Amino acid sequence: MSRQPRRRRPRGRSRVGERFTVTVGPVAHGGHCVARVGDGDGSRVVFVRHALPGEEVDLVVTEGTDGDRFWRGDAVAVHRASEDRVAAPCPYAGPGLCGGCDFQHVALAAQRRLKADVVREQLHRLAGLDVAVEVEPVPGDDHGLRWRTRQRYVRLPDGGRGMRKHRSHDVVPIDECLLEARSGPSHEVRGRRFAVADDGFWQVHPGAPDVLVSAVLDLARPQPRESVLDLYAGVGLFASFLADAVGPDGRVVAVEGNRAAAQAARVNLADRAEVTTGAVDAVLDSAYIERVDLVVLDPPREGARRRVVEQVVARSPRAVVYVACDPAALARDVAVFAEHGYALRALRAFDLFPMTHHVECVALLTKTASDLR
Repeated sequence: MSRQPRRRRPRGRSRVGERFTVTVGPVAHGGHCVARVGDGDGSRVVFVRHALPGEEVDLVVTEGTDGDRFWRGDAVAVHRASEDRVAAPCPYAGPGLCGGCDFQHVALAAQRRLKADVVREQLHRLAGLDVAVEVEPVPGDDHGLRWRTRQRYVRLPDGGRGMRKHRSHDVVPIDECLLEARSGPSHEVRGRRFAVADDGFWQVHPGAPDVLVSAVLDLARPQPRESVLDLYAGVGLFASFLADAVGPDGRVVAVEGNRAAAQAARVNLADRAEVTTGAVDAVLDSAYIERVDLVVLDPPREGARRRVVEQVVARSPRAVVYVACDPAALARDVAVFAEHGYALRALRAFDLFPMTHHVECVALLTKTASDLR
């Protein structure tokens, strides 16, 4: 379901409902493109959904007042269409309808190019890096559909179900969501079954766990007898395979703040790794203060943030592998790592959330040559 907007006081006359014809600019982080209306001091940036770069569209303002720096809007008519525009497969996708999908009007390959543009732009703007990015498809969906192995609906008074509109509490009744998978999640990865609480976190795309494990291991290259910190470890998915790689003479410590997930991790890891329950920053303040060889972290959407990044680099790992579900948070944290001598060496991006603006990245950071000790 879509994120709810923050309540705020109006800053002057509302412009909601006003219509403008614009040429659409580049894609921006958040599932929209950038356009501009008006001239001179009265002009405004508008973040437009349901559009594509280069198109000429009519937009209707959905949020904005005279005092706002930018407005939000929907493209409600297309005068000059992009060659990447397609008919949305879902009848509930479009202006004023379900807010769960951002890119159903975009060909699948073009969706991935847009996401790559966003990752590249965020790394350039927030971390000062120019990085080539390719968003890779992941096996397990049906041409971008039927991949959500866990889905939530709004239950309606008549017993039906619905989905919320974008940035709204309003509900659109629906018959079915085309993103919903035909079967629930499989908790088996590479022949190993993982315990997960009924309401616990597990990747919703069926191909995600195996792809992410492969990417983490390929970038981290864990070696026998190495020491590893797996932060925000969840139910121990990465820690399980990291423990295999470092062997009985190595050490893996999994740190997870959610008690149910940490308990599941203890079941999944048995005696092959240590599991500590607690907020990552609080745990690292007082425990596992010795040097480690490798750190893997998979933080929530807001990222690890400065405090955790600085705690990680204080342990002088030879490599850090960062799994990120938000490119802006990744870029901000990469910039902090750079302050402490860790440079971005490799980046892979995966289309784990087709038809939406979300993208998953796996980044490798290592010390720069001047900082090796």
